[in-house]
Amino acid sequence: MMYQLVLLLFLHFFSLFQGTDPLAATCRGRLQVQRAKLNQEINYQTMMRNGAEKLYRATSNKKLKETIALELNFVNSSLQVLKEQLAELNSSVQMYQNNSSIPTTPMVPLGLKETKEIDFKEPFKDFILEHYSEDDTKFDSAIQQLNKIRQAIRTPSRDSSGVKLLFQYYNLLYFIDKRFFASHRNLGLHFEWFDSLTGLPSMQKSIAFEKASVLFNIAALYTQIGAKQDRTSSDGMDAAVDSFLRSAGVFHYLKQNFSNPPSTDLSPEVLDMLTHLMLAQARECLFEKLIADSEKRNLSHCLDIAQEAAQVSEVYKQLHKLLSSTAIKDCVPSSWGGLMHVKTEHYAAISHHYVALGLIGQKDEISSTAREKLEHLHVDSKSNEKSEAKYVPQNANERFRLGRSHLHQSIALHEEALRTYRMCRQLQLIDSLHDLLQRAKENSVSLLSRLIEDSDQFQDVAEPLPIRASTKFQLKLTDPDLSQYKASDLFKALGPLKFFSAKRHWTAARIVELKKTNDDVSFGFSVKEDSPVVVTRVEIGGIAEACGLKEGDYIVAVNDQDTKWASHDDISRLIKGAGHQISLKVVTPMNWKYLHSRGGTAGMSVCSKSTSSSSSGVSSSSSRNPSPVGSVCSKESDKKGSWNPFRRRSSKDPLEASYITNVLYR
Repeated sequence: MMYQLVLLLFLHFFSLFQGTDPLAATCRGRLQVQRAKLNQEINYQTMMRNGAEKLYRATSNKKLKETIALELNFVNSSLQVLKEQLAELNSSVQMYQNNSSIPTTPMVPLGLKETKEIDFKEPFKDFILEHYSEDDTKFDSAIQQLNKIRQAIRTPSRDSSGVKLLFQYYNLLYFIDKRFFASHRNLGLHFEWFDSLTGLPSMQKSIAFEKASVLFNIAALYTQIGAKQDRTSSDGMDAAVDSFLRSAGVFHYLKQNFSNPPSTDLSPEVLDMLTHLMLAQARECLFEKLIADSEKRNLSHCLDIAQEAAQVSEVYKQLHKLLSSTAIKDCVPSSWGGLMHVKTEHYAAISHHYVALGLIGQKDEISSTAREKLEHLHVDSKSNEKSEAKYVPQNANERFRLGRSHLHQSIALHEEALRTYRMCRQLQLIDSLHDLLQRAKENSVSLLSRLIEDSDQFQDVAEPLPIRASTKFQLKLTDPDLSQYKASDLFKALGPLKFFSAKRHWTAARIVELKKTNDDVSFGFSVKEDSPVVVTRVEIGGIAEACGLKEGDYIVAVNDQDTKWASHDDISRLIKGAGHQISLKVVTPMNWKYLHSRGGTAGMSVCSKSTSSSSSGVSSSSSRNPSPVGSVCSKESDKKGSWNPFRRRSSKDPLEASYITNVLYR
């Protein structure tokens, strides 16, 4: 018993160190566990249905077909129930909200995509042994660490440390992709992720799918962080706006860089909808801050707030139409559409309330600034082009009349919002939303009651014109800052990534033993460049030529000392300090044409004698990527790249030029 307790504590602290806390029994944690169970059950029922459909098409037995059809009906019914349960989980927005004493409108968070566990050990060890000709046991620790990191990203903590963990794993995938994934070989690894919205599994061999799923979870995590902020404080509002904008940026980045999506939640239509949803929620938080910071209640200021509220209402109105489209409505919970409708009516009501508040509170003559705003406040609802309807009240009587009409419209819109709230079963579970809507309605009713008490001369109330949506705040979308989260190459010992990668080939390593009789005789070769050092000149008739050293060879070890990352000066010191005998471990790089069409030994070019055992002798014909001696370089040989759904950018990948961890999509 004591041993189990110690083990649990160790796992707990290790998970916290990794940025995860799988033992935390929070509401959000339980919700994610329930989501994982539903995903597994949906996966099982989907496989049952696929098998039954194949059997139904294959058999000609009428009685068996009837039995299979009955089973299919049962499986489809079970799948429908499971999808409804998942939709209810996606509708459980109250689990992610901040429990503030002051009610605020709920925000829509996203659940994380679930994935199955992967063991990189056997595929990677085989690839290291066969492709790199390295001792695979030297990389057991690196593979174990990679497995732990991937296990940790399945349950990231709902804070900045969880975001950091996901970003670091995403950056780490750049190195994994370069080291182990190539078009000419299948590692046998399958990345399986469950759709966040439908629960259906998707599986691909491409590591690009893994990258996209991790980015989706980063965006989803930002939505949960934004939803849990205490928006009754200024700092909480700022944090919420920042989180939703970051989430929108990641979704937009995914849409721009990911094609051929295997799952619904990564489709362009859904990503576009999620981007607009996060932008709408960021704008709503900005509006809340605008109201909280407002102290002056003059007419001009109230008109500004009214147009900002109308802008929020218009954004949610367009979003509600987007959720009703054919490509989206079947994969998102119906409660999302209900919440968008409620917010559309709620903020439209607030815009009318503030117009009435400004008009009724205006005792003096209207200033020129306020008059100009009133001229552009309304739009003609009967016009298809939504042209301006200029109407400026000329006296106090007209201001009261116009203010009263706006109050009546505000109350009517609040009643519509409450009606929509009562019609949605999921929204009825959010008590804070009802309290907020009821309080807003009571504010308008109270103001109208005071207005009637002060003056009962108004008899007819005309319906006011719609308020023009306008904003002074522009939301800026930015791509995720991937360079902020560094990730180290776990398999750095394999050599510089630019040369020793899965897409490059070289001959098996060979040992070249060089001996000379005295100090006056050189070994007969020159080297240049760094990491790795390249043989650039071999003296004709010299010791190096006789021992089989070739121009273009990479020196990967000197006297059993690994030199893949050594500089030219390091190699020079090693060679000069070796005395009369030195052992070089070298490899010859190959391209595809060399690999498949050349069988004989490569010829050597004529080089002048070198007086030094190692010199920097820069030749104008040499390059940083020397072609194998005698091989024919062709553009076609470099066109064979692995399938990558991330679109290539026209700019050069910075990681190809330097070994920094600013990972960008390729």
